[in-house]
Amino acid sequence: MGVAPVPSAPVSTLLPDALRLAWWGTAWLRGHVVADHLIDEVVADQATHAVHGLRELGLGGAETETLVGGLGRLRAEGADTIGAAFPAEGLPIGLGGPPPFNAAALDAGEAVVVSGPGVEPPIGLVPVVVGRATTWVAQPARRRPLVDLGEADRGLRAALPAAADLLARLDVARWRPEAADLLLNLRHRERVAGPPGVPARAVDLAVRGLQALEICDVALEDDGGAVSLGEAQARVEALRPLARAAREALVAAGSPEGWPPGD
Repeated sequence: MGVAPVPSAPVSTLLPDALRLAWWGTAWLRGHVVADHLIDEVVADQATHAVHGLRELGLGGAETETLVGGLGRLRAEGADTIGAAFPAEGLPIGLGGPPPFNAAALDAGEAVVVSGPGVEPPIGLVPVVVGRATTWVAQPARRRPLVDLGEADRGLRAALPAAADLLARLDVARWRPEAADLLLNLRHRERVAGPPGVPARAVDLAVRGLQALEICDVALEDDGGAVSLGEAQARVEALRPLARAAREALVAAGSPEGWPPGD
């Protein structure tokens, strides 16, 4: 079993909020890390994280609680897993409904789904960021289709060279040299470690998924009219499969309930 070691310093802002909460929140719920590690890694360089709305769902407590207080309330109900979702318009990846939760998650660009024995239906948490403070707002959620780690890995490996070939034909180096540099530098990856219980291949897949999303973001930035409408549309179509594969990779890497047993 490949398990990433506990880092001596926070993984910081390289990882999205939902992925940090999925990894470190699950590790804390399952007793693999202490509360201080949870806070250090999830809050990272922000000021604070809090949980709002559990009382409205019948779980008691204050209207807004600390991160550890809110997760502790969920653990008392039987929660043992937090899974990440990274939806985009037309790509509800990692979501299973209902519509209000899906809409809030889509608006935020990320969310988590908390599940476990006694937590039925699951509870969704959507991040609302104000300045350096993040509040995870609780909503009813539903069980979601899971993305297999192996399938997501194969999909991303196939999508990257296909997108690179298409972008080369579109002369990406002319209108977005930064994107070309990223494509040529895929072997250079940031060093990231997950908590105990996170498979090493999930960590690797998450980093590669973030690389792919960065390529998409850079290549789709406004170029001030340097390309025609047709060229811009061709660029979007070329990157669509890569963007989907990248989001599926992040969801698979951040969904402990879908990891193979013993991985």
